[in-house]
Amino acid sequence: MSLIFFLVLFFFHSHSLPVCRNSCANIEIDYPFGIDDGCGAPLFRNMLNCSTTFTPLTTPTTTTTTNTTAPVLTPTFASPTIASPTTTVTTPSATALFFQTPSGSYKVESIDYASKTVTIYDPSMSTCTILQPHHDFLLSDLQSALIPPSPDTVFALVNCSIDSPVLNHYKSLCFNFSSDHSCDDLYNSCTSFKIFNLFYFLLSNDTPPACCFTSYATLKFMSMNILDCTHYTSFYDVDKLKDEKPLDWSYGMKLSYSLPDTGCDRCRRSGGTCGFDVETEGMLCICSPTLNSTRQCGDGPVAGKAGEGLVFLHLSLTIVFVYVYVFIFMS
Repeated sequence: MSLIFFLVLFFFHSHSLPVCRNSCANIEIDYPFGIDDGCGAPLFRNMLNCSTTFTPLTTPTTTTTTNTTAPVLTPTFASPTIASPTTTVTTPSATALFFQTPSGSYKVESIDYASKTVTIYDPSMSTCTILQPHHDFLLSDLQSALIPPSPDTVFALVNCSIDSPVLNHYKSLCFNFSSDHSCDDLYNSCTSFKIFNLFYFLLSNDTPPACCFTSYATLKFMSMNILDCTHYTSFYDVDKLKDEKPLDWSYGMKLSYSLPDTGCDRCRRSGGTCGFDVETEGMLCICSPTLNSTRQCGDGPVAGKAGEGLVFLHLSLTIVFVYVYVFIFMS
């Protein structure tokens, strides 16, 4: 009987399609994205990750033993305290959505499906109020083609050496994103970057350290070590920053994605969820936890007959295995 149970369990497990969650940390998850494998468009596979952090709660307990056998006229001392093993309990503290790249995970602040943009934030990036060690931001080749930083996202390379390539042979890569803003704004207005002005002042150098406003293409082909700049920051919606001080800029990155045409609209109109086969990455219209279609759900002429036939075939094979087992081992 255990084998029969195993075969039946295997049948249902082998036909269990992905359950596509539609939100994470109050952010809507819709096509082409997915946080469960087999959901969304295969080109965006594993780009988003919904993670829950757990906070350990340690509850130490102590027991006290008292010495009651001390003889008369013998000095007594404080009772020893013996700590018992601590109990550690983990509780979920926060759930967040992250955008995965070769250089790390970046928190997703929002997804705007109307404008096809994703806003992310790098918690390790320097801003106008926080100075942090530099590191590289890098997208994969596929991500660079499908979901690159939007044109209104600017990267600022700060405290660059006079030998930096963007100040010499590749100085054309630097630009002024606004006539009202310059490197001096960062060095004079930001508490985190004022330290560079102070450092150069102590060196009796009246010239502030160089910086460069540039696009992601510069960081894509040259690392921070090659650029010879100690820190970087990024901000978006630069068209709205004309009268804003650096302290009020929108720090982070806005990514602009393109939507592949795979027939998802037809699937959604029929009540299905767009996904893909995790092995072949072929498009699927997920109609229920156990039934899929190639294009749409329902009884239309393009419904998933192949999927239904495959389910029937596996069910038939399962029944045959059960009968063979009963005939051989139980007769």
